[in-house]
Amino acid sequence: MFHETAVFLYSITTGFACSGIVANLYHLLNGKKDRLGRSVYLATMVVAGPSELFERSAKARHEKNCSWIAFLLAVAVAGYWSFILGLLIIQIALALA
Repeated sequence: MFHETAVFLYSITTGFACSGIVANLYHLLNGKKDRLGRSVYLATMVVAGPSELFERSAKARHEKNCSWIAFLLAVAVAGYWSFILGLLIIQIALALA
């Protein structure tokens, strides 16, 4: 039981860390807003989505623009998204090792 819980938490943290790294790199390198820029944005948000979703929902909650239920739903979606992303990253790392 402990092993499965540890893998679950490790997967979530791995996915959220990867998401944050990709989101921050995108914000640092963001420049163009043309058609190619929009495609790059959408492709980047597949990986950076959990970090962006959590950041925007926390900001909206802080500004009192959303309810607790909407905030918790956004956190749950970001957590699940991070979990799936983390599983993918762990599987890739194990395949390369």
